[in-house]
Amino acid sequence: MIFSSYAFLFVFLPITFCGFALLTYFKNEYVLVAWLVGASLLFYGYWNPPYLLLLLLSTGCNYAFGKAIHRATQKRKMWMVIAVGLNLALLGYFKYANFFVANLNAVLHADVHLQHIFLPLGISFFTFQQIAYIVDVYQRKAEQTSLMHYCLFVSFFPQLIAGPIVHHKEMLPQFTRQNICSIQSKNIAIGLTILLMGFCKKTVIADSLAPFANSVFLAAKSGTALTFYQAWGGALTYTMQLYFDFSGYIDMAIGMALLFGIHLPLNFNSPYKALNIPDFWRRWHMTLSRFIRDYLYIPLGGNRGNLLKRSSTLIITMTLSGLWHGAGWTFIFWGLLHGFYMVVHHCWHALRREVVEYHSGIHMAVSVFSRWFLTFLAITIGWVFFRSENFASAWSLLSTMFSTETLSPLPYIHEFGLWWAKDIAGIRVPEWIYGMFWLGMSSAIAFTAPNTQQIMQNVLGPFYEKEHLKTWSLFSVKWRPTLWFALLGAVITVMSIVFLTLYQEREFLYFQF
Repeated sequence: MIFSSYAFLFVFLPITFCGFALLTYFKNEYVLVAWLVGASLLFYGYWNPPYLLLLLLSTGCNYAFGKAIHRATQKRKMWMVIAVGLNLALLGYFKYANFFVANLNAVLHADVHLQHIFLPLGISFFTFQQIAYIVDVYQRKAEQTSLMHYCLFVSFFPQLIAGPIVHHKEMLPQFTRQNICSIQSKNIAIGLTILLMGFCKKTVIADSLAPFANSVFLAAKSGTALTFYQAWGGALTYTMQLYFDFSGYIDMAIGMALLFGIHLPLNFNSPYKALNIPDFWRRWHMTLSRFIRDYLYIPLGGNRGNLLKRSSTLIITMTLSGLWHGAGWTFIFWGLLHGFYMVVHHCWHALRREVVEYHSGIHMAVSVFSRWFLTFLAITIGWVFFRSENFASAWSLLSTMFSTETLSPLPYIHEFGLWWAKDIAGIRVPEWIYGMFWLGMSSAIAFTAPNTQQIMQNVLGPFYEKEHLKTWSLFSVKWRPTLWFALLGAVITVMSIVFLTLYQEREFLYFQF
């Protein structure tokens, strides 16, 4: 069951919310928490019932380890290491066992067979979330809670499958009587608005871009010759598809949580407006970046040591981040590439500081546009490896993107002229024209429009840090509970349902990670 599906939007979510609203009459915190836990487990089990046992086992074991670490006076570190190790072993088996065996066979020319392991949905997210909890309990940053509250912390269905990766301190206090035992009309209006915005991003924009991106990457994989414009079109449409797919999911998750009075942390902040790669990672999948920083980068040394030590730490951290996204060499290389980007960025700034310090008369300012353009170009090149199934297809696509052999636009101008000259309404529109339309519209929104939290800042401003609301945009829109915004929401809903019917409930891209 995915968020952008009829079963979820018109059956599961209404029943879950109506049941929750009725139970608020009893003002019993544990009844409401139990209802949400039951609904979340049903949501997860609907996809693959046997893997529901895996989620329950992981949750129960981590709760027991957390309790043991909290109570222990000796050997606390031993319990923490065992718990983290078991979590990583679980993730490693389900996500990387097939990858490891395949590479072992290739290196040793062996013929080891391992039954194909189906990746459980959300295992990367709920595993990382529980590792953070275990480490925080060990560091005495987390208080012990009831099993029912902990189950909801892990399994809360809006963020169970693809994040945000939440901290206990962000969620557990919200499961108290004061926060969860009432339904507020304001939260319903705000939540539904954000939910519909995400629904539109996913079904109208991301799913409309998908066919064009898929056709280009499939052609590159099969060895089909592509032109300069097809290659760039495929890379850019995937870049925008991933943006609106993930942004749409996050909006739907935050909106749904608000229906129940729960505020999820911000996880997406116009990343394609970033002026450098570190800024991109502060904006893209923000809770994952926070986890990697706090539980991997800083323990490995962080900013301590000389430039070489810091650079090595960055490379290792980002390479592991790539591996987290997928069990494949292209994902690993994508992470390594972003690590290299960051090292170049930090080296440049270190060099610039020295030049400014010793040659204060030299001005080395770089225009904002140049920094944005180079950053976006680097990100797009990275996404080519992220999307490609192997290096051969990635290099094939990239070589065409930076080749001048098919640079002439005359064939496309000729095709457009024929279509225009005959009968625009009477013949089939060339597919590339559709692709250009969706790419142009999605790019304009990503680069110039205010993001969700900026649109909703009049009502959500107190819950987010101020710098997250100051992202540049060409114009400003501020949501208010008025009739005009209600009518706009109705139009968006109808449009999204139409596109949902056209594209047959496509899964969110981040579900595979």
